[in-house]
Amino acid sequence: MPQSPITAPATRLPGTAALAAHRVLTAGGWLHDATIRIDAAGAIARVETGVAAGPVSDTIILPGMPNLHSHAFQRAMAGSAERAGSGPESFWTWRERMYRLAQRLSPRDLETIATLLYVEMLEAGYTSVAEFHYLHHAPGGVRHADAAAASRALLSAAATTGIRITLLPVLYMYSGFGAQPPEPEQAAFVHPVGEYLALLDSLLADATGTARIGIAFHSLRAVTPAAMAQVLAWRARHAPGCPVHIHVAEQLQEVHECEAWSGRRPVEWLLHQGFIDRHWCLVHATHTTEEELRGVAQAGAVVGLCPTTEANLGDGLFPLAEYLAAGGRFGIGSDSQVSVSPIEELRWLEYGQRLLHGRRSIAASETDPHCGSRLYRAAIDGGSRALGQPGAAIAAGQAADLVVLDGGHPLLAGAQDDELLDRLVFAGNRPLVARVTVAGREVVREGRHVLADEAAAAFRDLMNRLRAG
Repeated sequence: MPQSPITAPATRLPGTAALAAHRVLTAGGWLHDATIRIDAAGAIARVETGVAAGPVSDTIILPGMPNLHSHAFQRAMAGSAERAGSGPESFWTWRERMYRLAQRLSPRDLETIATLLYVEMLEAGYTSVAEFHYLHHAPGGVRHADAAAASRALLSAAATTGIRITLLPVLYMYSGFGAQPPEPEQAAFVHPVGEYLALLDSLLADATGTARIGIAFHSLRAVTPAAMAQVLAWRARHAPGCPVHIHVAEQLQEVHECEAWSGRRPVEWLLHQGFIDRHWCLVHATHTTEEELRGVAQAGAVVGLCPTTEANLGDGLFPLAEYLAAGGRFGIGSDSQVSVSPIEELRWLEYGQRLLHGRRSIAASETDPHCGSRLYRAAIDGGSRALGQPGAAIAAGQAADLVVLDGGHPLLAGAQDDELLDRLVFAGNRPLVARVTVAGREVVREGRHVLADEAAAAFRDLMNRLRAG
């Protein structure tokens, strides 16, 4: 594993035996004046009421938010692709700029970027991340001495910062449907199936503590049905039940090309193959029909929505109202890192729907009329399922992945229970996060991660070097 540029935090992230709060959002609803007892393994031992373990004041404790889709290295280009070129700008022109960045990064650089990013995620209230990782090799596809060096750089960044991670090494083989040869700029991403399975084998031993390994197919255009079948057969033998993620139906061009290749739309094709089940996460799924949405919901899969990235790239708007009506599950992700805020993702998920439908409170329901509450709870549930990680609820046996809000903040004054989540989603921002624990270790205190300054300094040095080079 490459040496971390940031001091390892083994003795700097203290364990927490108990947290007391005026209000706690548990699996069964809100509790008042409660204490969460945490065991030595970082799990919730029990939740008590009427027992004070410390000052309660107006403290509010929520389950931490999972981030189900991240490309860590893209944090180094966030906000730097907004200058228009000579022709129309699109996802495809943005992709060319992303390729240029990817060709300049070493595993050590990747770790530096991810360390800052994961600090930012924790400060924002994300407590776990699914890292959709396809930057496997050096420029030109040259293999690192350790074939898993880039993967281990991400695992190291997660261990250093204390975030829970599901690493998703990505199978990327081709540039388009029908096994079109990869473009030269994609060489750093590409694996033949045998090498990819060897990578997975080598990483299984790293799946300890707060780190887990899943699998990912970059997209239907980047793999073949035969390759998918091989990987899924490996999964059945070596990692049954591990998460499976895939980009799908993000762009209309992709949908049209898939129809030309197979006679079916991308999500329709996956459903027809019988691949999708409750362990799958379909990232974006922007351009889907009502029939496809019903099929995804019935399969128990999760749709991974990344509203700030989808808006930044001009992808379109996912049909959320229809999907929720079908009983579908979703989670949120920061994707290209133009925003590292779960609140902004949830807010713009709803706002996009309001602009599309011309009415308010799209995500609300008869059983959960508080729009912010339903969004927050649903994203925790769907995100945890997509990561294959514990921590979806504050209950005995769950991981102590907790976000403590500043209940004394004026924005929350007078709010009761679910109204707190409404205010958090539609009017709150990062200053409302006071403390964060992951597996019972306190990683954020008074809104700051213990490694924030060191991570920022290392990132600045890297960005200056990239600019100078």
